[in-house]
Amino acid sequence: MDYDKTLRQIPIVGADARSGRRLHLTRRAVQIGSIVLAILIPVSGLFRIDPVEGAFVVLDRQVWFSDFYIVVGLWMAVSSSLVMTYSFVGTAFCGWSCPQNTMAEWANRMTYRWLGKRAEVSLDGSPMRVSQGKDKWLNWFVLGAMILGVSMAAAFVPMFYFYPPDVLWSFVTFRDDPRLAGSLHYIYAIFVLILFLDIAFIRHFWCRFMCIYRVWQHSFKTRETLRIVHDDSHPNECGRCNYCETACFIGIDPRRTDTYDSCINCGECIAACSSVRSSRKSGSSLLRFAVGDDDGGRASKRSNVGSIFARLPWATVLTIAGLAMFFWGLDHYQSFHFSAYRAETLQGEAVRDYRISVANKLYRRTGFAIEVDGLPREDYQLSRDRVSFVTAGRTDVNLHIGAELTPGLHPFVVRVRADDGRSESFRVQHFVAKEQL
Repeated sequence: MDYDKTLRQIPIVGADARSGRRLHLTRRAVQIGSIVLAILIPVSGLFRIDPVEGAFVVLDRQVWFSDFYIVVGLWMAVSSSLVMTYSFVGTAFCGWSCPQNTMAEWANRMTYRWLGKRAEVSLDGSPMRVSQGKDKWLNWFVLGAMILGVSMAAAFVPMFYFYPPDVLWSFVTFRDDPRLAGSLHYIYAIFVLILFLDIAFIRHFWCRFMCIYRVWQHSFKTRETLRIVHDDSHPNECGRCNYCETACFIGIDPRRTDTYDSCINCGECIAACSSVRSSRKSGSSLLRFAVGDDDGGRASKRSNVGSIFARLPWATVLTIAGLAMFFWGLDHYQSFHFSAYRAETLQGEAVRDYRISVANKLYRRTGFAIEVDGLPREDYQLSRDRVSFVTAGRTDVNLHIGAELTPGLHPFVVRVRADDGRSESFRVQHFVAKEQL
């Protein structure tokens, strides 16, 4: 008997446990990176909100609705790119980047660690379960303290979008700062309480039944969107395992996914199946990500993948057009704005006072010179001919017209010149009636 020939006929099944582990670690890295990015966006000045001035801030520039190309361009680029993202990967944002899901997963791991591997304290309809060996006040205290710490940190992150870091340092150290709202500590405490209840009890119940954003993403899903598919060629092996269903923290069976279900494409079921099958030396995971209407035919998959691109060209065009408008708006950005108008006077009195309102839209130190052309220097008086700003803000300058002007119409121009050389002018028509003499 040729034993070598017989041995060569035995099929060899390779199993790589590292693929599932890599998927799990990659998702963890994306989750941590998403939180870091959420902090860096406002800290770097890329985008935040100024509650004092009531304005959006992009790249340390105040963006008003008059900055049409920046506002519309950014909206077009973001909305169109999100449409493309939802069409390709569906609700993958929930499984890979959503902070609610990240905190809920962390809370689950800490609960299993301190209250038992089968502990259940979240709001999902199941009765509360705690391991008898870990049902101790110290374990409850440690778990509660950890959740409180995470809640305090999570409630602090949105504040970066409203205040610069130096103001937040005053908030943390309880120092007086005129830029801080007087009730901010109370508002922060309320948010900490809400997040504590969310992380401690609600968790993935929010993802499954309460999240409106997930419903919004579903509106762009089709049968061709990224999803989990199951290889049903090993029914006996799957029937006695169910580890993928246990690993799913959303509480669905990954082997029976549908277009509109609670699956968030996290891939934990793929990693779980890969881990089990590699330990059994039975091959790779029976679950995988798939795009297109997968019926096993190569031609069908090609046509369906192609149809995804066929329905997205308008989104691509809008994204590119939005980015072009956005950068064009930044290049032609008006760094300041001013206007001149009549000051409030009593009814029937002569109008001789005007108010010049100057607004600096850049969050850096700058100055402006104010000039009046068209009137003799001795016939008007400025409260000041130069204004300086440490940061973005606005101020008023009073212009008084003397009583020596002859009756009639006296047009003049108010000109404001910035330190960087940019200037704007505003034309004013001053009328002197005969009874003013």
